[in-house]
Amino acid sequence: MATAEIMTSSGFTCTDPVLTQAVVDSVGAALTMCDTTARCVGVAAVPMGEKGLVTGIIGVHGKVSGFITINMSERMVIKAVEGLLQDEFGRLTSQVVDGAGEITNIICGGIKSKLAKTVWAFQGITVPSVIVGEGYQMAFARGLEFVSATFEHNDPDAVMLEDRLMSVSMSFLRL
Repeated sequence: MATAEIMTSSGFTCTDPVLTQAVVDSVGAALTMCDTTARCVGVAAVPMGEKGLVTGIIGVHGKVSGFITINMSERMVIKAVEGLLQDEFGRLTSQVVDGAGEITNIICGGIKSKLAKTVWAFQGITVPSVIVGEGYQMAFARGLEFVSATFEHNDPDAVMLEDRLMSVSMSFLRL
């Protein structure tokens, strides 16, 4: 059973539906492994500002080249890694940062599998890098295809919206 869902809305028609569905399905599968759930609350065809504290980045290469970024709030990454490792951390630790890299790897691997038989197939991915911190900016070349999906984590104890958010962004160029 998928743990991330996409709402059908005319607002999502501006993105490539194959890329959008690959993101939603891959996040759902990854969060199932983390014993948690989230729902897709928006999809955009432009890069969104990364608001969370922890960002995992993986490069993709082959007939498609680009990057996939996974951005999570501190609270969400802690909860997801606790579910993945079946351990309690309660705060950002080196194990949580390593776990964020693994979650990034799981989501990107899922996207790679979902896109394998499409025009967006890529042959390889890099080792994940994890950025801890806020306020950075990313510059993008012209001509890239973007999909940025925002998910709301099902955390009944999180009062602030930003504590429940996760975004997955892809910037691809077909070669």
